[in-house]
Amino acid sequence: MTGFPRERLRVGFVGTGFIAEFHLRAMIGVRNVDVTGVYSRSAANRERICRLAGELGLGPCRSHESLEELVQADDVDAIWILSPNDTRLGVMQVIHGEVTAGRSKVFAVACEKPLARTIGEAREMLRLAEDARLNHGYLENQVFCTPVIRGKEIIWRRAASTTGRPYLARAAEEHSGPHEPWFWQGDRQGGGVLSDMMCHSVEVARHLLTAPDAPRNSLRVKSVNGTVANLKWTRPHYADQLRQRFGNEVDYGNRPSEDFARGNILLEDEEGNELVIEATTSWAYVGAGLRIQLELLGPEYAMEFNSLNTGLKIFMSRAVTGAEGEDLVEKQNAEQGLMPVLDDEAGVYGYTDENRHMVECFRTARRPLENFEDGVAVVEMLMGLYRSAEIGQTVTFPAPELDDYVPLVARPRR
Repeated sequence: MTGFPRERLRVGFVGTGFIAEFHLRAMIGVRNVDVTGVYSRSAANRERICRLAGELGLGPCRSHESLEELVQADDVDAIWILSPNDTRLGVMQVIHGEVTAGRSKVFAVACEKPLARTIGEAREMLRLAEDARLNHGYLENQVFCTPVIRGKEIIWRRAASTTGRPYLARAAEEHSGPHEPWFWQGDRQGGGVLSDMMCHSVEVARHLLTAPDAPRNSLRVKSVNGTVANLKWTRPHYADQLRQRFGNEVDYGNRPSEDFARGNILLEDEEGNELVIEATTSWAYVGAGLRIQLELLGPEYAMEFNSLNTGLKIFMSRAVTGAEGEDLVEKQNAEQGLMPVLDDEAGVYGYTDENRHMVECFRTARRPLENFEDGVAVVEMLMGLYRSAEIGQTVTFPAPELDDYVPLVARPRR
């Protein structure tokens, strides 16, 4: 490719919700990048993101009234797709159409997790990106968490090199529920907590089990076994809470998605060794806030991380009162007592290094560590877990029956 490396990468955001602001704040720690444009349906939200980009020194950022206008802009090199799951394929189709028609000079695209709601959608996202000759990155932040980066490097260099590769990865992510109503709608989101959060867990676990510098597909999925449940939010009291928060858009009394999911994935490495991923996710966890737990086990070693075991903690007595917020930790559930504080959420959760990696790969025309092929592989595992939970049986891979599979909670009402 000609014209590389680029001195700076000019990024356009599609979407202005919670995750867009998280990515924007993470960009403070990234060199050689400007956020120059934003599109979403809400003019007020677009102006908010533009204003914040300016305040953070990442602008100037322009608000665009249409997606086509953003993609055609002469000051946008790459698109970050950060809009709801049910819009992502449509966004990719527009990008593909504008680029292949010669109306856009965009040369790269990054998409927030999960890549799509079904295997068919995910494969089409990949096809469109490659047909338009776009460099592509899959935004899976937990792979870039600072404890994951450091922990994997030490384990594989010091322990696996002398006693053998790791064989078991455990990953759990839990909190008290999503911010926006579309997350709770199975058809829009593509499922429930399994789709929303286990996409993180299976990919960070697969990453930890993959040898450094080995391709991610060096590990082959042999079978998956999944379980889903409705533990909290279908209870009448809590279903009413959701209705009060989000209106009739979210009806968990009649149209729930799972709020708990468990998955076991059996893999095989290049030498035929069996490896296991154990993943658990929940929207029914009540604690200080979002909790991520990771473990990696091998013949003579173990690694573990818990995001709430922070070095900084603050205690506030009953006499300290104030408004609810999330200034200490994401999905914060209390304002009193002994509470952990994440002093750099964007860094600990991996958003800073994730964005730094994508910007540098796009700017220098290199293939990102996480790309749309990985996004497809994640969706394949998720659909296998959903199918296993539905039929109550282990699903063996390859599983061509999953190509057109839609999770039960994401199917249209009859």
